[in-house]
Amino acid sequence: MAATVDVTALKDALVVLGAAGVVVPLVRRLHVSPVIGFLAAGAVMGPTGLGALSSRLPFIDWITISEEETIGHIAELGVVFLLFVIGLELSLARLMTMRRLVFGLGGLQVVSSIVVVALLASFLLPTTAALVLASGLALSSTAIVIEVLANQKRMASVSGRVNFAVLILQDLAVVPVLFLVGTMGANSDQSVLMGLGYALASAVVTIGAIVVAGNFLLRPLFRLVARPENPELFIAATLFVAIGTGVAAAAAGLSMALGAFIAGLLLAETEYRRAIEATIEPFKSLLLGVFFFAVGMSLDFAVVLRHPLLILAALIALVVVKGALIFGLCRVFRLPKSVSIETAFLLASAGEFAFVVFKLATQLSIFTPEQSALAVAIASLSMAIIPLLGMIGRRIAKRYELVVQVEAAALEAPPEDKQRRAIVVGYGRVGRLVAEMLAEHKIAYLAVDADARAVARWRGEKKPVYWGDATNAGFLERCGLAEASALVVTIDQPRQIEAVVAAARAMRPDLVIVARSRDADHASKLYALGVTDAVPETIEASLQLSEAALAGLGVPAGPVIASIHERRDVFRRELQSAAGRETHAVKPKRNRRTMIGTP
Repeated sequence: MAATVDVTALKDALVVLGAAGVVVPLVRRLHVSPVIGFLAAGAVMGPTGLGALSSRLPFIDWITISEEETIGHIAELGVVFLLFVIGLELSLARLMTMRRLVFGLGGLQVVSSIVVVALLASFLLPTTAALVLASGLALSSTAIVIEVLANQKRMASVSGRVNFAVLILQDLAVVPVLFLVGTMGANSDQSVLMGLGYALASAVVTIGAIVVAGNFLLRPLFRLVARPENPELFIAATLFVAIGTGVAAAAAGLSMALGAFIAGLLLAETEYRRAIEATIEPFKSLLLGVFFFAVGMSLDFAVVLRHPLLILAALIALVVVKGALIFGLCRVFRLPKSVSIETAFLLASAGEFAFVVFKLATQLSIFTPEQSALAVAIASLSMAIIPLLGMIGRRIAKRYELVVQVEAAALEAPPEDKQRRAIVVGYGRVGRLVAEMLAEHKIAYLAVDADARAVARWRGEKKPVYWGDATNAGFLERCGLAEASALVVTIDQPRQIEAVVAAARAMRPDLVIVARSRDADHASKLYALGVTDAVPETIEASLQLSEAALAGLGVPAGPVIASIHERRDVFRRELQSAAGRETHAVKPKRNRRTMIGTP
């Protein structure tokens, strides 16, 4: 006999998955943000939307959500995976360079927002309830703001870094905020200062434990499971690390998202970063959709209909007051006006942690059920308009951005003649030498560079150089990557080199890619990304010095060149092995190696 299946328990998951399958294609066709689509779907299909009619129309129960709590637990993983991926894109060193914005701007934003919003709310609520409301509304939405910036491919911009720095501090602020809310409960007799100190100490110990354990365990773990014949082990290890560090952080009172972010930072320093990103991306996208769906479900239409003017006034006041504070603080920190405007619009709304704060306040009787429903409605609606606010802020900010004048000669587009060429990325000292050697050996090439003025000058000299961003897959395609005979990356910025290699390899698995690298460690990373050959500046310089010294000492040229080539091959095999590559990977011919490999 077949096992009994609890259809009701599975129905909610099917509703969410079905909504995802319909919402994403629909909103893309309508050119609407998927965030808005999921928020709207959650509001309509939630218990207070169409679900409220299920008692009179039973069939509606099959297309609405019944167990909001279950979906909420799953939705939290979306934010966890989002922060995990963001951590992979950063590193501890890069994060420390942002400490002024994280602890300075971010800390002042949280404190000032709580104080000002609490003062305004105290005209309508008791002091304790006003302070709790302000504590929840002071925190912005990490998930939606990051998603908006990521969709615009602007996470690496100045505005993206500023927003991210403030959001990281807000995630850290969840610990003291939740503790303070707890001390305001009727049964709390604990010293506020002692309790707050204990909570902060616990947070520091937990973060330290995650960092120490991660430094010792993560690389060996992924080295153990990174086997081509068992890809499911790599997926399982990735999910275990992301969720496991989140659970460890949550057990200490931190947010799961913060724990996952720290794990991502640690893994960003390893050679497995790109593979982990590719593994986690499908899970992140789906679960983020579930998260936005859950946020939409939290909106109670009955409360909105009973107090429309109050909610609208509170929503406007929140956006105006919080936005004005953030703009002022950004200017105090001497950020450009365009960045200050965009940051103010993006961070003016409430965030997902507001629901945690309001739920705790209701359990402690700080909020009445009606007050809690109103607070949740304000937070939900403010989050729903973040994409709209971001679009408005971006348009206003553009008016204050410095206009970069690009000479007309640099604006000429690459040819579309489908001719087979080598593509040289970077036309500085190294790139020009590579191009000259290619031309000498009658190999057609096309060069790209990001310096518009220099490109205009070189085009005036009839050089086939074009202006653009080679990290952009679309631009590489426009340069003829599909027909290219090889890609030579000569720029000297490690992260840009990695981005170019990753984009090109994803489009052309068979392409010969030769890339400049800083040192042996960077070369190993490039081999892990799929380069055919990486040329470390330090190693190549030492080989050239050795060749010159041996020649000067009278050693015959033939044995010197042979030994140099042999030693170069040894280094290449060692670097490929360190990157997990097979030593018989495709290599360029020796004559091409000596022609385009030397920086």
